[in-house]
Amino acid sequence: MSSNTDSALLIVAHGSTVNPDSSAPTLAHAAEIRRRKIFANVECAFWKEEPSLRDALFLFDPESVREVYVVPNFISEGYFTQTVVPRELELNGRTTQRSGGQIWKYCEPVGNHPMMTELLFKRAREVAPDIDPAETSLLLVAHGTDLNENSAVAAKREAEKISALGKYAAVLNVYMEEPPLVSDWRKLTRTPNVVVVPFFISDGLHSYEDIPVLLGIVVAAGVDRDRPGSAPPATARGEIFRRNPYEIDNRSLFYAPSIGTDPGFAEIILDQAANAKS
Repeated sequence: MSSNTDSALLIVAHGSTVNPDSSAPTLAHAAEIRRRKIFANVECAFWKEEPSLRDALFLFDPESVREVYVVPNFISEGYFTQTVVPRELELNGRTTQRSGGQIWKYCEPVGNHPMMTELLFKRAREVAPDIDPAETSLLLVAHGTDLNENSAVAAKREAEKISALGKYAAVLNVYMEEPPLVSDWRKLTRTPNVVVVPFFISDGLHSYEDIPVLLGIVVAAGVDRDRPGSAPPATARGEIFRRNPYEIDNRSLFYAPSIGTDPGFAEIILDQAANAKS
C-alpha cells in the first residue's frame, strides 16, 4: 500500500479486562505498520480495553487527517463487526462522512482475507514440522456463538479451502460452544496425528485454559491432579504451546498458538485498508 500522508489507520479489536495478552497482537501489528510510515497516524481501539472504541472518535485531527481506514482485527464477520463496532464508532455504512468533512472507511475484517488460508497452513506446519500431513488431521478451533450465525462462517470457509489442497488426511472446523465440538476430537478424527490451531486473534483464556481443558491436555482447576493417569495441570501462558506433542490414547496431538499472533497479520491489515481505498 502506498503512503497516505493525510490518512490514518484505526485497528479495532475486542480486548479484555482480565487478560493483558488479549491486545498484544493488535498492538504489535500496529507497531509494525507504524514503523513503515505508510499512514500519518496508526492507532488501536478496543471494546474491552483503553482506548475504547468511543475514544477513537477523537483520535484523529480532522484538519490534518482527511481519511480514516477502520480495519476490524476480528476473525469473522459477526456480532462485533456488524453491530458493536459500527454502533460505537457511529458508522452508517462502508463510508461515513463526519461533520468536519473527515471520511471514515470501514474495511473488511482480517478473517475475511484470502491470505488467511496460507497463514493457517503455515502455522500448522510450524507446530508439527516433522509429521506426515497424510497421517494427520487438522482442527481449526473457533468459539461458536448464538449471537450471530455468521460467526462460524470464517472457520468453515478456511477448513474447506485447506481441505481442498489435499495435504491433510482431514481438515475440520470445530467449536467450543456448538457442534462439532473440539472436546469430541477423539471421535471426529482417526489419524495418528492431530494438529489443533485456535482460530482466534490472540492467546488468552480460551487458548491458554479453555481449549486445552476441552482437548484433555490439561485439567481444570479443582480437579484431582494426583489421580493416576490424569492429564497434567494447566500451564502458565505460552508454556502450553511448548510441550508438543501431547501423547493421548496412543496418538500425538500438537497444539499451536492462536493464528492472530502471526506477524503476517500486519500485511493483511494493510491489504484490507487498500481494498477499501480502491
